[in-house]
Amino acid sequence: MAFDYPPPGWPTTMVGKRTTAIDADDIELVTASPPVRLTALSHGGGCGCKIAPQVLEQILAKASPGLIPKQLLVGIETSDDAAVYQLNANQAIIATTDFFMPIVDDPFDFGSIAATNALSDVYAMGGFPLFALAVVGMPVNKLPLDTIRRIIEGGEATCARAGIPVAGGHTIDSVEPIYGLVAIGMVHPENVKRNSGARPGDKLILGKSLGVGIYSAALKKNLLSATGYAAMISSTTQLNTPGRSLGCFAGVHAMTDVTGFGLLGHLAEICRASEVSATVDYSALPILPNIAAYLEKGCVTGASSRNWESYGNWVNLPKKEFGDAERALLTDPQTSGGLLVACAPEVVPAVLAIFLQDGFHRATVIGEVGEGKPRINIVKSESAC
Repeated sequence: MAFDYPPPGWPTTMVGKRTTAIDADDIELVTASPPVRLTALSHGGGCGCKIAPQVLEQILAKASPGLIPKQLLVGIETSDDAAVYQLNANQAIIATTDFFMPIVDDPFDFGSIAATNALSDVYAMGGFPLFALAVVGMPVNKLPLDTIRRIIEGGEATCARAGIPVAGGHTIDSVEPIYGLVAIGMVHPENVKRNSGARPGDKLILGKSLGVGIYSAALKKNLLSATGYAAMISSTTQLNTPGRSLGCFAGVHAMTDVTGFGLLGHLAEICRASEVSATVDYSALPILPNIAAYLEKGCVTGASSRNWESYGNWVNLPKKEFGDAERALLTDPQTSGGLLVACAPEVVPAVLAIFLQDGFHRATVIGEVGEGKPRINIVKSESAC
């Protein structure tokens, strides 16, 4: 697949791109000095750009289901991470797309984060990626072409780490910078992991530390330290590769990745889809360094409050034990966040070993699944898990 819309003057580094020569005088190119801050060109960044869960639900409520062939194993019915279409007894295709506006100012880092985030949906379904298509929208009159090239190179480098090509894509001239991928993957039909299979008694395991949205808010206010930035990039560019191995575990009953709706939002989706309740031990949560200090400085995204307004009625968060800071972390939009796994207690050691093998040293048990109506209870007890 070739890129079907190359605006004048656009970079041609992407795999599969074919263009004809265009006179550079046809477009006003920017040679910005000092460098343009990518985050200054967008109204929001990363998965914090997502439409609030409640609003999205209203938008989709009256949508027609359309044609649903029997081969479509996973569609939109439970707000899962990707669509899955069975080809034969041993193969099913995973298809997903994810893109957003800059969460950081470094163009290479932005491209890498966006690509990592998009590929995560494939891993969250228990599969492995095959190839990707780039989704690119850039304000070509505001950004230097070298900057756009670096964004694309960041995405390509991430795909190279995942062992897949960027086989084409689509480009437009847009008001704000947008970058992401269409990710295509493969999974055995029996290994598909949905968000709808959690069972009472399951343990909940989270693969990455929380706080990316808080860090991004600090970055936008020029408050994030160099150490904090390094931790943010390390987390958001770490591919959720354990998912491909966890797909083979019968004891792993449900899986998703934590992104723009925050930990509580994506756990609520598991609870609703599986018709179960859940308990989360706040004291067990893996958290990025110095989060409390940034919260004290007001580093909270607008998406955090929108998330709470959307699903707060599903959550029991005792006011005597938890304040605004704890709520902000629980609802913090995670860009390229960790896998959230519901698994049988007996496979917990093996699941944690897979995470550790792939370099996820903060993966830990954060709670458990219970019986009853879909609801999330937050506690502070070392014995909760």
